[in-house]
Amino acid sequence: MTQALCLPTVFLNGEYMPLENAKISPLDRGFIFGDGVYEVIPYYDGRGLRAREHLLRLQRSMDELYLTNPYAIDKWEATINELIARNGGGNVGVYIQVTRGVAKRDFPPPEGLTPTVFMMVNPLATPKPEIYAKGISVASLDDNRWLKCHVKSTALLGAVLLKHESSLLGADEAIMFRDGYLTESSASNIAAVKNGVILCPPMDNLILGGITYVLMMELARKAGMPMEVRRVSRKEVRAADELWILSSTKEVAPIVLLDGKPVGHGADAGKPGPMFKKMYELFQQYKRDLPPAARVARAAE
Repeated sequence: MTQALCLPTVFLNGEYMPLENAKISPLDRGFIFGDGVYEVIPYYDGRGLRAREHLLRLQRSMDELYLTNPYAIDKWEATINELIARNGGGNVGVYIQVTRGVAKRDFPPPEGLTPTVFMMVNPLATPKPEIYAKGISVASLDDNRWLKCHVKSTALLGAVLLKHESSLLGADEAIMFRDGYLTESSASNIAAVKNGVILCPPMDNLILGGITYVLMMELARKAGMPMEVRRVSRKEVRAADELWILSSTKEVAPIVLLDGKPVGHGADAGKPGPMFKKMYELFQQYKRDLPPAARVARAAE
């Protein structure tokens, strides 16, 4: 058991093992076609940030791809807790991937395949404090991905290329538009602020319904912060007083440069704005108030 604690431990198809022992067939449809779904759940000292909501979204993604969920939510939670414990706990991001399984390479998915289930944990790479203090830059790009962006699919080539293009333009991230309206970034949600009102693109098939995005909306409502959920035009984004980027790993962070130009107006242009600072404090308080982690029964050593 000492060796397992010293090496990264992953979960693959019902077994815990060192990462270097995890083997998957090259005929797995996740490898061949990107035929699978995934989730990333943040845990703070064993306290999951809306872990059940992440697992419910995993179920919705599987339903969209006609994938059978191999586990009930309670089993997912117990398995995740055990995996975190085997890796020493702390602040971690739990990566879950479920593919359709192994089959002869052919486009139509065969009936009766056993899904491949893989999980690993990584140190939770939340943004450094200077990100919240100084903000990030984004480049505006056309959203050329498929029309089921609400599915958290492992087929991420579109997002990979958009992220790469934004890097080539000298930006930290992409901010995407489809038919002249804001969708999201390559791996996060986006919100704008104008005249004290938070503007949020609707969670339709063109964006991922982010867990942090939904949490931000709930925190804003409870705090009495004005908000509109509607389509947001490119013109409105360019004229915004503030822009935010939201995800499980980025949490809520300010965008201060759009296509090389400062976001906002006057002396505060290009700086994190007052609405962001309020939302940041609300989010951090929410994290502090997370319930204590449940005690996990460890496997026999």
